[in-house]
Amino acid sequence: MTKQGRVSAPGELSGPVTGGDGAIATEEPENTLLPAEPLRGLALQHGLKKTAIRPPLRGYAGELWQRRYFISGFATARNIAMYTEARLGQLWQVLTPLLNAGVYYLIFGLLLGTNRGVPNYVSFLVTGIFVFNFTQRAFITSSQVIRDTLPLIRALYFPRACLPLGYVLIELQQLILSFAVLFVIVLFTGEPITLYWLLIIPVLILQTVFNVGCGLILARWGAGFDDVSQLLPFIVRTWLYVSGVLFSLQALTIPLHAKLHDHPHIAYLLQINPAAVYISLIRYALLRSDREATPGYYPYNAANCHLYQVAPGHFKTYSAYCHPVLPGIPELWLWGAGWAVVAVIVGFLFFWRAEARYGRG
Repeated sequence: MTKQGRVSAPGELSGPVTGGDGAIATEEPENTLLPAEPLRGLALQHGLKKTAIRPPLRGYAGELWQRRYFISGFATARNIAMYTEARLGQLWQVLTPLLNAGVYYLIFGLLLGTNRGVPNYVSFLVTGIFVFNFTQRAFITSSQVIRDTLPLIRALYFPRACLPLGYVLIELQQLILSFAVLFVIVLFTGEPITLYWLLIIPVLILQTVFNVGCGLILARWGAGFDDVSQLLPFIVRTWLYVSGVLFSLQALTIPLHAKLHDHPHIAYLLQINPAAVYISLIRYALLRSDREATPGYYPYNAANCHLYQVAPGHFKTYSAYCHPVLPGIPELWLWGAGWAVVAVIVGFLFFWRAEARYGRG
């Protein structure tokens, strides 16, 4: 370097830099990598587009439909890989709710006596645990899905709603496997196979749609606030205790034994909450003993109804001769469909509005 290019300060030159032949070097080398035209025009020319934007609503729904095979394949692969390191493998999908049902039966059925007024409490309890577990696990996993799959979100472009949809599908696959065991338990306890069992299919469809809608809402909340996944297990556990999973909501309205008889509005609200609705519909379809114990199933008989009210543990099926206090099955079907439609519409719109923000950390 010549004297004209002497250093006057750290990292600075006081004059032009000359080469060995005396020629003055340019300050910046010529850029031969970038084109002369604007990058935006070049991207449009080659069909490139921004990924961190919110697509139109109809287009977003179309992209989800186009990736339906990706969603099902993703769910199946995750489901298989979930228990690969455990020795019992996929059996844990069935053992977990069964063990929970065993613990609940010991505490609530034997020690606390919440089996009062329930003809077949074992099938009643296991059915409630399995159905509620579907919603419980769908909620918890959906609240964590965006944070747990950040590497995938940042590496590939796809509608982010695929992820909560896939995780709800995982839980549905596990529920279907659990139902094989549930059917064995139900038959073993004396329940017959009837045409009512076919009603299980539309109930599970409604529950799955409801879980998808709520899962989309929780996925967006969980993406922005990690506290959601920490608080949600406590909320869901409380929900379990008020949804008739462990006891009969009808038994709470017995005049001589339950204080809710004087508060019919509270009993009504407990019965129409989504978890209680889907559990009640599944029990009605699966358990003949539950159908025949439903108030209003038989014409009203004052003497038989009084026997049930005096000693519900000894005259369980006599509850069918009482007047119904809680919503009937036709009304529960309306509530179940309403919850599903409202949840999926609100959840889809709510999740879609934040599509451009997922994956930014």
